[in-house]
Amino acid sequence: MAQDSWPAPADNRTITDAEYEQLAARFSGDGVYGSPADAAVVTAGIGLTVTIRADVTASVRGHAWTSGTTGDTLDIAPNAAGDTRIDRVVLRLDRSTWTVRAVIRQGTPGAAAPPLARDTGATGLWEILLAGVIVPAAATAVTVVRGELYVGARVRPALAAHVNPYPETGEMAWATDTQELRLWDGDRWVTTYSDSGPVVVNWPISGWEIDTDSVLEARQGIVQLRLGSFTRTGSTLPSETNSRLPIAIPSRWRHPVRDQYLICYITGAYIGRITIKSAASSQPGQVWLTQKPDISAGRKVLTSAISWVV
Repeated sequence: MAQDSWPAPADNRTITDAEYEQLAARFSGDGVYGSPADAAVVTAGIGLTVTIRADVTASVRGHAWTSGTTGDTLDIAPNAAGDTRIDRVVLRLDRSTWTVRAVIRQGTPGAAAPPLARDTGATGLWEILLAGVIVPAAATAVTVVRGELYVGARVRPALAAHVNPYPETGEMAWATDTQELRLWDGDRWVTTYSDSGPVVVNWPISGWEIDTDSVLEARQGIVQLRLGSFTRTGSTLPSETNSRLPIAIPSRWRHPVRDQYLICYITGAYIGRITIKSAASSQPGQVWLTQKPDISAGRKVLTSAISWVV
């Protein structure tokens, strides 16, 4: 078959139902419009029935569906067998009529819930789940288990500093410059995936020699920093004088408001305190040695690791 495209002026911009499905299936994901916070789409009705809630809209392979202003009631077949049966309420696109309807996919007593129809191509059925229906042997009533598939927000590519200013709850953005996947939780953007890999954060400072690199790794919004070790090369550092260490935390990985603290070992059986300055500090990203003894030339500062969230 030669190349083709649609709609096209040569065909008076008309398309077949199959062509429409191929085009529209990517416009909207399959599912109900809404979220699990909404009332259940399907509930148990009177006797062997289930009720479809009114004013529900959904999409199946790009085909819109509505339950209408009054909703609907679907009959459940009796179960005369000795075992419980699991049915499913599905939204079904039937390509013989090109309509979407809520229907019952009946299960087999004693077996698992029936699989959904997922026929590809221009014929057959395509189904999405709304609910499970438990039908005990000789039942006079049924139990409904929620199972709605909801349409989700698309993942937008964006720069980290310029994500959508009007996001919807559940919306996701891939920050192409920082390689982060972010989720809008209704209140703020949360990093759900990131992997900086090892980042050496040395920052040479007069008076100190770097013996072991300081290495940072950030994943899913958590920063893990293994500080290095350092030798004093300058003159004796008085105990009352704080000293900046040869480390600098890049801006994207600084804690926004809180300084971080940890203990270090100073050769000669001494200890000191290290402060990692937050983004809100007057010295953002700097690392300082404080609360220590006099440190003469040749003494070493041996550190450890610390983590924080960003």
